[in-house]
Amino acid sequence: MTETWIILGATSGMARKLSQRLAEQGHRLILCGRDMADMAASAADAVARGADRAEVVAIDLRRPETFGQLVETADTTDGVLNIAVFAGSMPLQSDIDADPSMIAGVVTDSFTGPAEVLTRLIPMLEARGSGTVVGVTSVAGDRGRVGNYVYGAAKAGFATYLSGLRNRLGRAGVHVLTVKPGPVDTAMTWGGPKLPFMTTPDAVAEDILKAVEKRRNILYTARIWALVMLVIRMIPEPVFKKMSF
Repeated sequence: MTETWIILGATSGMARKLSQRLAEQGHRLILCGRDMADMAASAADAVARGADRAEVVAIDLRRPETFGQLVETADTTDGVLNIAVFAGSMPLQSDIDADPSMIAGVVTDSFTGPAEVLTRLIPMLEARGSGTVVGVTSVAGDRGRVGNYVYGAAKAGFATYLSGLRNRLGRAGVHVLTVKPGPVDTAMTWGGPKLPFMTTPDAVAEDILKAVEKRRNILYTARIWALVMLVIRMIPEPVFKKMSF
């Protein structure tokens, strides 16, 4: 059955790969972000791969006045409506320390902006009694680390929002999946230090599709991060605050 997928943050590497997979399944795509030229190219590629339809919607998460067009476009869809959120920004913690005004942008990109967009779309999903919300957070949100605690705090907030949303929408037959990737080989990690258990956008997209099919609640990708973060969460605070990772 053809479904509609809204992809928020469509120019990210993970979003691009998921969009390609969904296009190959024949679904309709609504690609959302700021780079219209990049998204137009992705939309054309999606149609070539078999998408029922692919269109682009300009949206800037730091400008709520741009959200209306997406809501109007979503309201024109029929049948099952799904939403996948890949938006976020992760400047170096040292850059944030040098310019604390960056904090607001990180929180907006990674938490409050996506949450506001989703909150505007929730009534449509509830009314239809179907659909899936995929929210991409990060293992960085599982515990505050000295190296990226502003980004981690934003993603932790988004994960908590998704948990509450899952509680609410589950009563209406809507599935909410929280995705917690470890390091992924995308532009967000390029140029940074070498990171352990790095995965790829292709692998993340495949994991997401499997988790959606199985209606899982939380997905760590790569899977090893579920164990790693369990250990990290269990470290006593007096010990943890002396660690430098």
